[in-house]
Amino acid sequence: MSSQVTPRTLTIHELPPSERPRERLLHLGARSLSSSELLAIVLGAGGSGRSALRLGEDVLAAAGGSLRRMAMQPVAALRAVEGVGVVRAVTIHASLELGRRMAAEAREDGAPVRSPRDVVAVFAPRLEDLPVEEFHVAVLDAQHRLERDVTITRGILNSSLVHPREVFREAIAERAASVILVHNHPSGDPMPSPDDRAVTDQLVAAGRLLDIPVHDHVIIGRGRYTSFAEAGLL
Repeated sequence: MSSQVTPRTLTIHELPPSERPRERLLHLGARSLSSSELLAIVLGAGGSGRSALRLGEDVLAAAGGSLRRMAMQPVAALRAVEGVGVVRAVTIHASLELGRRMAAEAREDGAPVRSPRDVVAVFAPRLEDLPVEEFHVAVLDAQHRLERDVTITRGILNSSLVHPREVFREAIAERAASVILVHNHPSGDPMPSPDDRAVTDQLVAAGRLLDIPVHDHVIIGRGRYTSFAEAGLL
């Protein structure tokens, strides 16, 4: 009676140097590596009889092959992958967050914010994948440069939560020339809701009284946006 022998998974150190993720990164650069290879470097080692490279493939597969989906999932979802404990799950989430923050810094400091696309370039990397709504105020100087990003609320957006006092307090303190309102829709659809319109009308009116004009309200969706100014809604 014969029995099948399950082939043993090679460890990273047993692979030829040209196939090891760390060595490939050193010689070819990070962009030459696949997402699973980069995850293998983040994981550091394998587990449960699998190499770090195989474990990285399993982690990516559990998120449907999408790093964006992985970033949106809670840490517990990563821990569901065999071989990924708390430390590894937290490390992966921290790495993804660093990538998100780097993308948010991609816009040159001091560059003017003159169009909805400029607003999206600044805010989308941080907001488009959040599981809840966040309402931000972009405080601009006289040259339309972003002086400060103020987070007003985190949660469901309505007029009772977004009060003009909270929105314009920092703008007044910063001697703002103008502001732009920004928030996200976790559904991915940036179409304004009735509450979005009510909040915008209220804040635009308050801005006129304070002589701090609201230039726009940009709603960030997933890969899309709606600008109140472009849509003629201000």
